[in-house]
Amino acid sequence: MVSIRCKMLVKSELDKLGLNYTRVELGEAEIEEDISLKQWHELNTTLKKSGIELIDDKKSILIEKIKMVIVDLVHHSKEPLEMNFSKYLSQKLKADYASLASLFSESQGITIEQFLIIHKIERIKELLIYDQLNITEIAWQMGYSSSAHLSSQFKKITGLTPSFFKKIKIRRIEND
Repeated sequence: MVSIRCKMLVKSELDKLGLNYTRVELGEAEIEEDISLKQWHELNTTLKKSGIELIDDKKSILIEKIKMVIVDLVHHSKEPLEMNFSKYLSQKLKADYASLASLFSESQGITIEQFLIIHKIERIKELLIYDQLNITEIAWQMGYSSSAHLSSQFKKITGLTPSFFKKIKIRRIEND
């Protein structure tokens, strides 16, 4: 669940099934009672129609939690992380980073760090297009040691410099 609309939809469907919940957050819902197989199937079928999938396997749930921590950190945080990311993730999920990293890599085919970098680059693209921050400010907000480091990683992933990316996006917007 990645939006308020998703949370509202899940709450509505839980209410329709008469299921009591203590909380519905992004990516998880805590239901007070045991859910029957029929109720689980009904909920899963209804939510799938809206693009939401229930996960009941502990490993898959943990992988989704890792992804959500990264997405939340990269796309919703305004301040750079004050500690090492691996320590942050371990504290957030109350699990050993090495085991999280191993599980994630095995399941997703990429490392947690690669997943984090991909999301950082996507966020940087958004910030460049919005044109509210300069590259130095973006580097600080995204937790890079310098704008040169950001530019180097951006070019490695996209094949373009941040300034060239910004120019071609602005031209596309103007021509549309």
